[in-house]
Amino acid sequence: MRAFALACAGMWLTLASALAGYAVPSARSAAETMDILMWNREPVGGPFELTDQAGKLRTDRDFRGRLMLVYFGFTYCPDVCPTDLQAIGLALDKLGSDADSVQPIFITVDPERDTASHLAEYVPLFHPRLIGLTGSDEAIRKVADAYKVYYARVPLKDAGDYTVDHTAYIYLMDRDGSYLGFFPPGTSADRMVEIIKPRLAAPGR
Repeated sequence: MRAFALACAGMWLTLASALAGYAVPSARSAAETMDILMWNREPVGGPFELTDQAGKLRTDRDFRGRLMLVYFGFTYCPDVCPTDLQAIGLALDKLGSDADSVQPIFITVDPERDTASHLAEYVPLFHPRLIGLTGSDEAIRKVADAYKVYYARVPLKDAGDYTVDHTAYIYLMDRDGSYLGFFPPGTSADRMVEIIKPRLAAPGR
């Protein structure tokens, strides 16, 4: 865990600056949230019950025995989400047959617009094995809080339109659903593969 966190340490100032305008959950500062994610000072992640793009109820238990790459975003995100999802898809391609032991998961922070049918059109654009998850506002908030994810709806000038501000980390979870670490926004596919491969060879991790 420490080695993985140190691999992200070079991004500290950039990420802290990017988060400075966010009112992070529980009135925590950006630095406090980053401290939790980097050094695993509190539990990150947890159980969930959400609906996938096929309309099927999925829980975290469905993915036991595989590493999970968990990403929070929304389909109307103009740049960050598509870039990171493309990197996840490319990383899976680079892993080859080892990718069968990794489950990529996209959890929307915009359940009002990101219905199961909408996710069914969106997630295959990035990888055929990517699972999109949606649910009630309450269910999404619960899992986002568990992963220390900030998100908030922001009205736009156009009447009735809005965007969603959110933190954008890719969480790496072990085969038991426990937190291993995170990839900062903009992490390359090659860097993901470099970190993931040793975990695939480690029993139970």
